[in-house]
This record gives sequence, C-alpha cells and structure tokens, in this order.
Amino acid sequence: AMPKPQGFEFWKTTLKGARYIVAPMVDQSELAWRLLSRRHGAQLCYTPMLHAQVFVRDANYRRENLYNEACPEDRPLIAQFCANDPEVFVQAALLAQDYCDAIDLNLGCPQMIAKRASSFLGHYGAFLQEEWDLLRKMISMANEKISVPITCKIRVFPEIDKTVKYAKMLEEAGCQLLTVHGRTKEQKGALTGVASWEHIKAVRKAVGIPMFANGNIQYLSDVHQCIEETGVEGVMIAEGNLHNPALFEGRSPPVWEMAEEYLEVVHQHPCSLSYVRAHLFKLWHHTLQIHQELREELAKVKTIAGMAQVSQELKKRCQEELANQVEGEKPAGGLLYPHWICQPYVRPGPKDVQCENGKSTALAKSVCVKRALEVTEGSSEFLSKNKQKKKARNPNKNFSLEQKPKYIKCEQCGNPKGNKCVFSLCRGCCKKKSYKEMADCPGHGLLFKTKYEKSLKWNSGLAEGQVNGERREDTATERDRSEGDPVA
Repeated sequence: AMPKPQGFEFWKTTLKGARYIVAPMVDQSELAWRLLSRRHGAQLCYTPMLHAQVFVRDANYRRENLYNEACPEDRPLIAQFCANDPEVFVQAALLAQDYCDAIDLNLGCPQMIAKRASSFLGHYGAFLQEEWDLLRKMISMANEKISVPITCKIRVFPEIDKTVKYAKMLEEAGCQLLTVHGRTKEQKGALTGVASWEHIKAVRKAVGIPMFANGNIQYLSDVHQCIEETGVEGVMIAEGNLHNPALFEGRSPPVWEMAEEYLEVVHQHPCSLSYVRAHLFKLWHHTLQIHQELREELAKVKTIAGMAQVSQELKKRCQEELANQVEGEKPAGGLLYPHWICQPYVRPGPKDVQCENGKSTALAKSVCVKRALEVTEGSSEFLSKNKQKKKARNPNKNFSLEQKPKYIKCEQCGNPKGNKCVFSLCRGCCKKKSYKEMADCPGHGLLFKTKYEKSLKWNSGLAEGQVNGERREDTATERDRSEGDPVA
C-alpha cells in the first residue's frame, strides 16, 4: 500500500491547500448544505459529528450519514467522530476511511450531552481535554491502523501555555492537522464571548503540522485578518456559514437567493426535513423576527414543498418592502444591511447587572444574568419559550432553583444518586460497578451476585443429576447381566 500523506504534504496534496473550510455541524453540515457551500467558495467540508459507537454497530446509521452521501463533487471531505474508546474509534475509522480523505476526532464539543459520563453516548468532545493518556492512545492507534490521516479539532484552555502543551501532545501522538477553536469549553450559549486569536497564534508557532483557526468570523475580511494575525493555513466557519453560505465569496446576497438554491440542491440530494427547516430558520433569521406569523407557519409545515411556499411568501414581502424603501433609510434592529440580506447574527451580550459578590468581569456578569433569569418568577418575559409552554400547561409550575429538591450527587459522575443505592451511585454507575464486582444492589434492583450464585447451583445440580443418572444406568446394566442367560 502507498504510504499515506502526512502533515503539510497532506494539506497541500489531499486537501489541495484548502483555506476556506466549513465546520462539522450536528444536523447542519449534511451533503446538500456542503454542496451549496462548495458552490460559493468553500474548499473543504466536514461531515456532521458522528457517534463512533453508533457508527460501528448500526449499518443504517452508516448508510444514512456517510455511505449514501458519497458524491464526487463533495471532496475533499473529512469525517468527524466523537469517541472515548480507542478500539471503537479505530473500528469506526476503518468503516469510514474509504468514503473520506481524513478522520477527525472531535475534542471541541462543549454541550452537556458530551459531559455526561453516565450517558450511553456521553463523555466526549471538550470534556476529554484533561485525559491526555486516553487521547494519546486513541490517536496513535488510529494513526497506525487506518489508511487516511487523523486530524483533531480542539478548544483552548484558559492558559496559553497549557493549550500549547496540549496541542504538541496531540501532534506527537499522530495528529496530522489541527483545528483550534479559540474559546474554552465554558464559552457557549450566553457565555460565548470572543474567541482568543492569541491562543491560536501561540499554538501555530509551537506545532509543525498545518492548522485551521475557528472563531470570530463574520465576513471574508475577518478570514483574511485571522490568517494574517495568527499564521494559520486556513479558517473554519460554522455559524457564519449558516447565515451566509456565500461568505467565502465576499458576498451578502438576498436571503431568498440562497434559500431557493438550497432547496434545489435538496431536491437533487434529499435529506431530513428537520435539517431543511433548521437551515431556513437560520437563513431567514432576521426577517422572521419581523414576520412572526410566517415563523409559526415555517415551524408547522410538514413537507419540503410547504417550506418552499413559506420561503416564497417571505421573499414576496421582502421585495415589497424593498420597492417601498426610502433611500438612505437605516436598517432596523441595528443591522448592517436590510433584514432580507444574508448577514451574521450577533449574539446579544449580557446585561450590565450588579452581582452579589461584586465581580465585574464579563463572565461574572453573564453568570449573574443567567442565574437571575433562572430564579425570576412572575412575568413570562423572563422565561424561555420552552418554559413558557410548560407554564401554560401547568400554571403552578415553579422554575426557581431555590425551591428545587436538593439531590445528593453520584460519587462518580455527578448525576443524582439512588436513595437506596448501597454504593451511593446513580443507576448507570451502580450497574457498571455491580457487574464488575459481581455484587448486588437491591435499591436499584441489580442482582448480579444472586443470579450468579443461582446459576452455579443450577449447573452443579445438573452435573449431580447426570452423575446419578449414569450410576443408575450402570446398576441397571449389571442387574440385567446377572439376571440374563449366561449361555447367551
């Protein structure tokens, strides 16, 4: 077999020196969206994050998420997996290697599902960044056994020095290309904040493999500025791409242009209805803040044709506004362009509130705001839409954290422990421990020891029965011989 390309050779030949990259996005970077992005300047795309364990055991999952999406126009392509077991990661990579140009290990997902060690699909992404021995084993094993290069996507530590050591460890383990998202795992949702290009720049100077930067990209000018300031080989975008697929072209086209083109691609390469709905919500985000009734309609329709009709109605209304627009009038809502133009969505910053402990940092303010929203009662304007629906179904429901029952945490994973568990663990951790130690936990209804002892008694009973049966047969044979005709 030909030796696989490594490092800069891999980036220059296999990835064709890609500088404009579309990030792996769960339920969002499907084939149709990748092809649309490639039409408008993207040079490299990633699959959505795939669960290695599910990919190994479920043939339908493999077909739906990778095999059936094989397309000559969709290359170069990197398949991304989340995993926490070296053997499972290698098995998944072996099953995927013929359908992509590299395998990426997700070490950047900051969502809560990635943190839950007790969850069947949890414990991955950014929550593995402290487990260096495990990561070293996963990457080195995959690098040895699969025929395409291994890459990694990470988030940074608060400390630049630790981030640099982390990146160098991954490189030494066998990582051939590194993507660095310049935010910590805590920077998400209301705490997203600004990505640190200083961290990315320090890592770029320290490692000898190609690097992509991720974070703070809203326009093509940001891409060029990031490459110039950090020295990276390419820039990866996620949310900016969802709001403007033509970002890498340096254009901000009308939303309906991108929406109609995307629906055409979907017609050629069908995908889940939920993916299409999510993309239209992102593209029409600013317009849907104005036309709320069409937002509700888009959420309800059950067919692609129905979504196309809603998109056409939005287009019609926007064109009417455009025809009646007064020259020189500033866009509403603090936008740079009119709401019907593709442009980034800027997350609102935390309000300036007084924290109890007197801290004044942006992080502290964000935490205070989040906490204030969680404990506020009365007015529904402080509740999320999901909580408002729950409140409508049950007017007596209270979302105050202070009045929630206090649970004792599991000693291993932090989930609520079972009240009657003999090990003081949650059911998931208790089941693992009971199975490993062959013990019982009546509180969780786990009787591994009891069942094992019963099986031993059952097997010994069967063996004793067989012995007794053989003895009876021998006795009967001897009796027959003694009573039989000697001559015969």
